[in-house]
Amino acid sequence: MPHQHTKPGQHDQTASAFIIRTDGDEPRLMLHRHKKLGFWLQFGGHVELDENPWQAITHELLEESGYQLSQLKLLQPKQRLARTSDSVMHPVAFYDQTHNFPDPTVIDHHHTDRGYVFFTDQEPSGKIASGESTSIKLFSLEEIQNLKPSETPEDVKEIAEHVLKMDLSHWNLEDPTTV
Repeated sequence: MPHQHTKPGQHDQTASAFIIRTDGDEPRLMLHRHKKLGFWLQFGGHVELDENPWQAITHELLEESGYQLSQLKLLQPKQRLARTSDSVMHPVAFYDQTHNFPDPTVIDHHHTDRGYVFFTDQEPSGKIASGESTSIKLFSLEEIQNLKPSETPEDVKEIAEHVLKMDLSHWNLEDPTTV
């Protein structure tokens, strides 16, 4: 989906997902090379006008990585408000951040991104959607640390390093189809 807001200082809402593969000798982070920007990035995209961020990330995951939600475990805090009586509670994002979007055609444009972290020990069961990047790579912590600013934005690198080094004792890995 293209940018909804194109005037200086405006923000588009996005949702993204870091996928950690645990089927090797060490955890590895799955990233794709963004077709337009050329950076190694997490999966995700714009929240469309008729969806919420959780709906956006569920379809972006399938389109960009080939993963079905049922193949993944979602990182969630052990203590969180999971239900209320008269509203829909969504999974808790791992981070919420705003960053400048480096697009020369949209001056002073920002993305406010809600980011989730998923774990899996499986290969994706689906195929990457037509028109999406097929350049996907698994990165170890050392490989993430060695990425240059010309290869990935610093905030992506910092989040990736944090996720790969994190103590999981304060978190649950939950079925994202039921949260």
